[in-house]
Amino acid sequence: MTFLLVTVAGFLLDLAVGDPQGWWHPVRSIGWLVTALEGKLRRCFPGHRCGELAAGAVLVLLVLTATGVAAAGVLALAWRLHPWPGILCMCLMCGQIFAARSLKTESCKVYKALEGGDVEEARTAVSMIVGRDAAVLSREGIIRAAVETVAENASDGVIAPLCYMLLLGPVGGMLYKAVNTMDSMVGYKNDRYRYFGRTAARLDDTVNYLPARLSALCLVGAAFLLPDCSGQGAWRIWRRDRRNHASPNSAQGESACAGALGIRLAGDAWYFGVLCQKPTIGDALREIEPEDILRVNRLMYTAVVLALTAGCAVVLALDVFLRIL
Repeated sequence: MTFLLVTVAGFLLDLAVGDPQGWWHPVRSIGWLVTALEGKLRRCFPGHRCGELAAGAVLVLLVLTATGVAAAGVLALAWRLHPWPGILCMCLMCGQIFAARSLKTESCKVYKALEGGDVEEARTAVSMIVGRDAAVLSREGIIRAAVETVAENASDGVIAPLCYMLLLGPVGGMLYKAVNTMDSMVGYKNDRYRYFGRTAARLDDTVNYLPARLSALCLVGAAFLLPDCSGQGAWRIWRRDRRNHASPNSAQGESACAGALGIRLAGDAWYFGVLCQKPTIGDALREIEPEDILRVNRLMYTAVVLALTAGCAVVLALDVFLRIL
C-alpha cells in the first residue's frame, strides 16, 4: 500500500512541477556513470566482439548495482531519521522517475516555435528530444518526430516506470530508469555500440515488453475517451502496425497514437549521418499538423490516468484479497 501511495504522490508531483531547470536529477548521475564506466571498460577489455560484449555486460551490472545501492541507501537513511522523511523521500524519488511533465514541456516548445513560424527554432527544439539527425528534417518531419517521441515515451517515460514503482517501489522505478538510460546512451546498432551496447539494449527490450503493450492498450482506451481521437482507428492500426519496428516495443505506442490521430508516423530517418530505412506506421488520412503535438500529449496524459487508475485498482484488490486470507 505504501508503494501505491508514494507512486500516486510522485505522479501528482511531476504533474505540478516536473523537472525544474537547474535542479539535480538522478538520471544525469546515471548518465555520468555510464559515460565514465564506458571509457574505463573499453580500456580494460579487448576491442574485438567478445571483449566488447563482456565489457557491455559488466557496464550493465555495475550501473544497476550502483543505482540500486544508492537509491536504497538514501531511502534507508531517510527512514532511519523518521518515517515522515522516509515517506517524503520516496515521494520525491517517484516524482523524479516520472517524465510526463518534461515530455510535454519539451514537445510543446516545438509546437510553439512552429506556430510562431520559426522552423529553425523548432528544429533545434526537436533535436533535444530525438536521437535522429534533426538538421535534415522538414517542417512535417519535425512535427512527426515530436509526435513519435511523445507516443513512444508514454511508455518508457511514464507508464513503464509506473508499473515498476507499483510493484517494487521507488528503488524498482530507479532501476528501470537506469536500464532505460543505458539503452538510450549505448543501445545503438552502429559500429561503436553494436556489441558493447547489446546487453543494455536486450535488457531494455525485456523490461519494457509487457509495459509497452499495456501502454498501447491504455492509449487505445484514451482514444475512445477523447473527442478529437479515434478509438477504433487506434485499435485497428495498433493491431496492424504494432510490429513495424526493429525494436519489439517501440511501435506499440506509436501505432496506437498514429491510429488515434489518423496520421502516418515512422518511415526512413537519418541517424549519425546514415539513412535508416524503416516501415511506416499508420495511414495518412490527413496531413500532419502542429496541433497533433498537443493532441498526442492529451492522449498520453489520459492514458497515464487510465494506467494509474487500473494499477491502483489491482493493488487495492490484492490488498483486500490478502487481508481476507
